Amino acid sequence: MENGVVESDTNAKVMLQGFAMIIFSEIGDKTFLIAAILAMRHPRAVVFAGAFGSLVVMSILSAALGHVLPTLIPKTWTQLAAAVLFFVFGAKMFQEGREMEAGNAKIQEEMREAEEEIEEDEAAADGTGSVAQNGQVIPLEEIEEGGRARSFSKETNGHARSRSLSKTRSGSKSALSDLADGARNFFSLLLGPVFVQAFILTFLGEWGDRSQIATIALGAAHNVYVVALSTIIGHACCTALAVVGGRYVSTKISVKHVTLGASVLFILFGFIYLYEAFMSGSDHVIAPDHDDPSDLLH
Repeated sequence: MENGVVESDTNAKVMLQGFAMIIFSEIGDKTFLIAAILAMRHPRAVVFAGAFGSLVVMSILSAALGHVLPTLIPKTWTQLAAAVLFFVFGAKMFQEGREMEAGNAKIQEEMREAEEEIEEDEAAADGTGSVAQNGQVIPLEEIEEGGRARSFSKETNGHARSRSLSKTRSGSKSALSDLADGARNFFSLLLGPVFVQAFILTFLGEWGDRSQIATIALGAAHNVYVVALSTIIGHACCTALAVVGGRYVSTKISVKHVTLGASVLFILFGFIYLYEAFMSGSDHVIAPDHDDPSDLLH
């Protein structure tokens, strides 16, 4: 019974760690802003379903990948690796936070980048706009504004040719790209283009992100189901906030303060996992060969 109580307390701590890690990592992040922008253009419920569905898949995959690691290397080493990752992320975020200016200038820059990604994705999906020789999509809006079209002309020394995506698809795309386009069209027909757009943009934005790597680290050190559940709940809260009032929230929060708070949290997690790795290693070193002292008489 005592072991059950200890395990319950551990699971509760893991739930809190996973939830806090997602909240501090994702609020004001690019995927947060993508969901906010899409929700202003399309039905909120559909955007939430697409973005959250992508994050659920990402959380399960990341936690499962972390769960596999202890079968390849000892748990003590996975805890040490998790500690190192959290220390590195914490230090990097602290440095980024110190270099940021106070206010919401940084998040406005992130907002513009998110809008550009959405416009590029929409141009690639519906076949509008132009494509550069290097495959970069230029939305018609930017060509009309003269924004990226001018830089595109400089890069190609005035010899670039604007080609419509519909013409480009006829011969220059690889079989893999055609397969990806076909799969997207199929799921757009099945689930709706807005759902697919929110799903794809969120998945690509989260892949390789520090929150994904941190989820892998948590999955390697703790119960995979608890880790997956805690991160899914955190993503649900962040995505709901982004869809309901992301634009308003982005004007009120300071990315500098959020980043510094996240850095402190990650460094704290690093110390926790370093302590757990030390205690786990100590248990293996001092553990007696005989559980019962009377066994020594035999």
